[in-house]
Amino acid sequence: MLKAIISPSVLASDFGQLSAECKRMMDGGAEWLHMDVMDGHFVPNITMGAPILSCVHKGVPGIFMDCHMMVSEPEKWVDDIANAGGSLYCFHLEATSAPTSLIQKIHDRGMKAGVAISPDTPSSVVTNEIGSAADMILVMTVYPGRGGQKFIERCVPKVSELRARFPDKDIEVDGGVGPTTVGKCADAGSNVIVAGTAIFSADDPNGVIASLKSTVNTAQEKIAQERA
Repeated sequence: MLKAIISPSVLASDFGQLSAECKRMMDGGAEWLHMDVMDGHFVPNITMGAPILSCVHKGVPGIFMDCHMMVSEPEKWVDDIANAGGSLYCFHLEATSAPTSLIQKIHDRGMKAGVAISPDTPSSVVTNEIGSAADMILVMTVYPGRGGQKFIERCVPKVSELRARFPDKDIEVDGGVGPTTVGKCADAGSNVIVAGTAIFSADDPNGVIASLKSTVNTAQEKIAQERA
């Protein structure tokens, strides 16, 4: 049974208190913090880079920074993110022509490697070679580039297809996920959940994290029973 991991998206946080916001999420039960790095080229928005990640890493001991690299030429930023304390470097398959060598470069710098696909990208681009080499697969359920978008349900079957091919791999879902949509993702096989507004704007964020985690655990138990 795969571990349920909740990774709050800091894109929905108060950037003026970023380290405190990350610590608040960790104290509330989050395993990872989802750091959206946007370059204004791969997506039409600019957020944070290595200097900010470095400050967060220094200010929040023990943080696992799940770095979602929405950038062109993701090969260029591996060293900077590693030096900033990144724990997982997740790049978009749409942004590179050499994913396996990039995965190796990420591993060489001591980070976990993730591969991401956008809503219009079929799951078939995650070949068996790529999926086996990566530590995590991210299925986007909104278009990358900005927060607060509506969950795109047609992306969920890609989670099921990838789970069937990679039964023991961490599969993350990101975009419009909250208490009303997490069940679809969890039932399809996702064990890593990214949620932004649903957690950061909640009256009881700790309760939301616990609820999301419970939903994933219940689905994972059912999947494990079906595989037994």
